[in-house]
Amino acid sequence: MNPYEKCPVYQNENYLLRLVEFADAPDLLKVYSDEKAVPFFNSDNCNGDDFHYTSLERMQHAIEFWLWAYGDKGFVRFSIIDKKEDHAIGTIELFNRKAKDYFNNCGLLRLDIRSDYECAEHIFEILSLILYPAFKLFDCEMIAIKIPPFADERITAAKQIGFSKSEEKLLGGDDGKIYTDYYTLFK
Repeated sequence: MNPYEKCPVYQNENYLLRLVEFADAPDLLKVYSDEKAVPFFNSDNCNGDDFHYTSLERMQHAIEFWLWAYGDKGFVRFSIIDKKEDHAIGTIELFNRKAKDYFNNCGLLRLDIRSDYECAEHIFEILSLILYPAFKLFDCEMIAIKIPPFADERITAAKQIGFSKSEEKLLGGDDGKIYTDYYTLFK
């Protein structure tokens, strides 16, 4: 299945992952304006965007860009829907990274969630929905996720899933900047 021809949907009893939609903007603004959540977001190699959005207009602009990138086959940005609350509580970005470093042909995953979901149990459940299908979906042998050293709950969840801390550095595409704190999971 090519995720850029038809975006898959993943779900369990608590969460639904599907392509981001403009209708998600009000819910996602609660995520991207959440000052407690922003430090956990991976903005490596994102041209200076810190993903801290404080207006609905800025959130809509981000969704517009994410959908444009999806159409251009750059990445897939899934909305994470809490099925009990019927609200988007975050996003997951995934793509096959082509680069001249260790993380070449790697499924790079970015997880942005509201701070009240920043606990190992929620993170484990959300990531478990998409990780193993992602290997086939993005034709990769490795998935990488950035986890800052202070993100204890993410580290716990990642290790429960089978991720391990990588000592390898990710090199920025345009400027060659060095990025650290990646965890990897192999097929």
